[in-house]
Amino acid sequence: MKPQVTIDTAITPDGREIILYERDGVHTIRVDGFELMSSRAHGSEEEMAALVLAEVAEEQPHVLIGGLGMGYTLRAVLDVLTSRARVTVAELLPEIVDWNREHLAVLADSPLDDPRVELVIDDVSRVVGSRPDTFDAILLDVDNGPAALTDRRNARLYVADGLADIKRSLRQGGVLGVWSAGPDHQYERALRRAGYRFRVETVRARRGAKGPKHTIFVARP
Repeated sequence: MKPQVTIDTAITPDGREIILYERDGVHTIRVDGFELMSSRAHGSEEEMAALVLAEVAEEQPHVLIGGLGMGYTLRAVLDVLTSRARVTVAELLPEIVDWNREHLAVLADSPLDDPRVELVIDDVSRVVGSRPDTFDAILLDVDNGPAALTDRRNARLYVADGLADIKRSLRQGGVLGVWSAGPDHQYERALRRAGYRFRVETVRARRGAKGPKHTIFVARP
């Protein structure tokens, strides 16, 4: 096995070290040594896109994705949407954007180059809060879900204030999708208190393979 290679490092706004690694063609991003994502397992992100967009009635929707990651969620969304749809991607770290353009583009077929994509380098919670009645679907692929936060400031997305902002940002009939590393009964309670109807889907981290399972929340105000 080839040795692991450090491609680049950065510091998050809350002072944590984030590192992009590569070994034998597999890319991994870790935060303070904790694996945040890997190019080996992205089936659950693709499942989230399919599950949420199947609920969208608008033929030319405007979709917001919170978190660029390695581009797999964005690619899955683009592959489902029509040529006149729009996708806004909010990514807090400019280094993640740079890595996608310079090192990771081949993994998801360069999704940032798609003319339907608007890239916003900002906290997704600010994007949600500043664009009322804008989106037909919002997909949150931030950290490892509501409970497994690598940046505690993202907690606002999953509590009453954030859920209220999301509700205002969605158009009538809009859908919220949330990726989580596992079940989260506390988040289910938060959704209920905020007036959302939802279902919980359990999907494989890698399509067609055994191994870890992840949780997808599909919710409507």
